[in-house]
Formats: sequence, structure tokens, C-alpha cells
Amino acid sequence: MRSEGRGRPRGEGEHGNRRSKGAQTFRRGRALEFYRQLETKRSTLKQQLESAELQSIHPVIAGELKATEAIMNDFVGLFQLNEFLEETRATEEE
Repeated sequence: MRSEGRGRPRGEGEHGNRRSKGAQTFRRGRALEFYRQLETKRSTLKQQLESAELQSIHPVIAGELKATEAIMNDFVGLFQLNEFLEETRATEEE
């Protein structure tokens, strides 16, 4: 049986009130990897829209592109990736 006052309350890491950033960093990395997959899909859909061979299914591709971009926007907001994506893009441009 654990007595009161022993152990750390939930959410506190080894360094007092600071939470461990390891799990958060891991999750953010996975979220960024998924976002990059969405970017690849968006790029592919844009290329398909320009293809003459796929003109007959243009509305379907346009709908998928719109849905993919909506998911990307929601994903950035949900995982608060705005600042991180801006930093990543700035680093890539240099």
C-alpha cells in the first residue's frame, strides 16, 4: 500500500514539474512523417490532374485532391505543426 506523499504525481517527470519530452517528440515525428505522406499524395494528385490520359476521371481526382488538402489543414491544426513546418521549410530552402 502506498502512503500519501510518496512517488510523483502523474505528469511529472524525473525533473520535478517538467514533463518528459521523449514521447511527445516521438509522436510529433510520426505526425510529421504522416504529413509528408499526405504531401506526396497531394503532389501525385496534382500531376494526375495535368495528365491528358486521366481527363475522364478529372472530377474524381479533383475531389480527392480537395479532400487530401482538407485533411492536411486539419492535421496541422490538430497537432499544432505550424511552427515546426515553417522551421522545416526554412531549413530546406537554405
